[in-house]
Amino acid sequence: MSIAFVFPGQGAQTIGMGRALADAYPAARAVFDEVDDALGEPLSQLIWEGDQDALTLTQNAQPALMATSMAALRALEAEGIGMDRASFVAGHSLGEYAALCAAGALSVADAARLLRTRGQAMQEAVPVGIGAMAAILGLDFAAVTAVAEEAAQGEVCQAANDNDPGQVVVSGHKAAVERACEIAKAKGAKRAMLLPVSAPFHCALMAPAADVMAEALGKVHLNAPSVTVVPNVRAQGCDDADVLRGLLVDQVTGSVRWRESVAWMAGQGVTEMWEIGAGKALCGMIRRIDRSIATRAVGTPDDVIAVRDA
Repeated sequence: MSIAFVFPGQGAQTIGMGRALADAYPAARAVFDEVDDALGEPLSQLIWEGDQDALTLTQNAQPALMATSMAALRALEAEGIGMDRASFVAGHSLGEYAALCAAGALSVADAARLLRTRGQAMQEAVPVGIGAMAAILGLDFAAVTAVAEEAAQGEVCQAANDNDPGQVVVSGHKAAVERACEIAKAKGAKRAMLLPVSAPFHCALMAPAADVMAEALGKVHLNAPSVTVVPNVRAQGCDDADVLRGLLVDQVTGSVRWRESVAWMAGQGVTEMWEIGAGKALCGMIRRIDRSIATRAVGTPDDVIAVRDA
């Protein structure tokens, strides 16, 4: 049996996430303290007692989700379940930073600061109302890529997230994304709906944010990962710290190739994937990609104990 640890991205955030872990495991609480210290503000207070709209702001959601993932991982480690159980790590978009933390390539403090910078840069790259993202259900990646190209009409419209065989997200200028929804429906999509996001992530409009991240990542030390990382934009394993740094920059404007990443890990013999952190969205995607892969969500003390006792 080969296991991959996978880490969720934006959209999984909820008020109260990780609090039970912090209450049950000192090592989990220490993660939130480290993130608070790194950011110079009590982000944990917002996560546990704040306003959902404030938590959903990209600059808050990104470090908050990483912190929750790392708290869950520290709780597993406290129960004797360490990174030696994982053959690969991968994360969905910002989850890739948690994957790099888990593999020892990035410190929690550096990841928190990078994700705060990433969230602010992505939000500032495009004025509110100029861009949009939409989920296209019922068409595969190739079909949605063709839809996006047809919808662009001189604007930006790209297939941004290849989540699973029937769910692809497009991103770009708002009018182009709206055209993509209509074209997709005409081509047989089951649904095509705008997403409640504040910016058009993972498309060419994010180029200013990619420049910011190139500068920020250039100032941070990355270790060689202890576990092979499967980056979003490459969808196959990588162990080179300098290459991983460059791929984090590419990821800002590049597609999240989640379907291909899961399929690649399965091809390397992975039979089980554990979603470490908030929510169960990745578990659902993984089941739709390959039903032979067993999934497990680990985001609460009960989940941790269930793994320990399995």
